[in-house]
This record gives sequence, structure tokens and C-alpha cells, in this order.
Amino acid sequence: MEATTIVLLLAAIVAVSLAIIVISQMREKARIERSRKTTAQQDIYNRAFRLLTEIPGQYLNTDLKLLLLKQMEDACHELTALKSDQPVAQWLEAVKQTRKQVVEKTDNRPPVKIDSPEKSSYVKELLQSLFKLIEGMHKNGRIDAATAKQNLKYVLFLVHKTHADLHVFQARDYIRQNEIRKAIHAYHMASTEMGKSKDNPLAMRAVKSFRTRIKELEASMTDGNTEAQGHSKLDREWDHFLQDDDSWKKRADYDD
Repeated sequence: MEATTIVLLLAAIVAVSLAIIVISQMREKARIERSRKTTAQQDIYNRAFRLLTEIPGQYLNTDLKLLLLKQMEDACHELTALKSDQPVAQWLEAVKQTRKQVVEKTDNRPPVKIDSPEKSSYVKELLQSLFKLIEGMHKNGRIDAATAKQNLKYVLFLVHKTHADLHVFQARDYIRQNEIRKAIHAYHMASTEMGKSKDNPLAMRAVKSFRTRIKELEASMTDGNTEAQGHSKLDREWDHFLQDDDSWKKRADYDD
């Protein structure tokens, strides 16, 4: 065999080997990238699902629920395109059923009492995660600026509501212990928290209500009216503050 033929043969072998290595590396990179994208979409789905199921039922309104469901649905479509081995079809069907319940107002989720600093902090953490999720949806072009602004503002209102919930719980506990001055201070703190959402009419109604409750307690300290200390229409209504916004708005002002 001539030397030239041998050289060409060796060159061909080297070229084929290099091609095989390059193709193998490209396939491995594609596999890694697909795995990365799949994991990212699974995380997006799980994050939205966690927020939908763990944020207290009285906090999520229809708009927020639909945003979370949209995020879950979009993630499912991405996973389908990536040929994920997750039960995406079942997830999509669950999203469809839940959306139907939300639209028909049959998606009833039990309210959760914010009765400890730990629970308040946990709910705040969930709401902060929801805030970032909505920001991300806007950044990725999944929702428009107006929708993002409206919902981000409402989530901030919910964060303030979480702190107010804890102060109201503490105020009630102080009243049971006949520590009225501490209860008044707790209601002042609740009022301050709700006052941070000045552009929310519901929050401003709550501020007026807290001020009236404070006046009731101050009066009870003067005349010894224990009934005023232990029974308050405001306290009863506060438990349903976000469960029925329309009925709250229609109720008589508590600061009259």
C-alpha cells in the first residue's frame, strides 16, 4: 500500500473519529440542556402549585388563582414539548378542573387563622414568593403591565393583612387576659399595618374599624363594661374580611 494511501486512510479515520466525538458531545449537551429545562419547568409548576394550595384560602382571590393556574398550565405545555416523563396530562386535567371551579366560584378553600408569629412569617414568605412569581410572569411577557401592577399591589396589601391578622389575634388574647392596654396597642399595630395600603378602600375601612374598636376598649376601661371588652362586631367580621369582600364593603361603617 502506498504511503499516500495510508496517510489518507489515517486522515479519514481521524476525521471520522473527531466527527463521532463532536456529535457525541453535541448530543450530551442537548441532553443536559433538555434536562435543565425540564427541571426548571417542573420547579415552576411545583412552585405555583405550592402557592395555590398553601396560601390561606381567604387570601387568594379569583385573579390570583387564575394567574397561578396559568403558570401551571404554561409549565405543563413546556414539559409536553420537552417530552417529560412526568404525568403532565394528569396535571393539565387537574388545572382545567380547578380553573372551572374557580370561575364558577365553587373552589372553596378553608380560611387559616394567623395565630402565631411563625405562621405569620410563613404566610408572608409565601406571599413574597407569589410577588416574585408575578414579576417573573410580567418579565417573560406572560401577563401585561396593567395586570401585573394590579396583582402586585394586591399581594402587598395581603402582606400587610397578614401582619394585621397576627395583631388582631394578639389583641383578642390580651382581652381574654384582661390586659386592655396591651390589646389597644395591638389594635393600633393592626391599624398601622392596614394603613400601609392607603389606596385600598377595604384597608381604609379596616383602619376605621380598628379605631372604633380602640375607642370601645378605652371606654370599657373607664366604665368597666366587660361586655364591650369581650364581644365585638369588628372581631367577628374580621374573621371573614377577605372571604366576602362585597358584603364587607356593604356593611355599616364601624366608625360612626
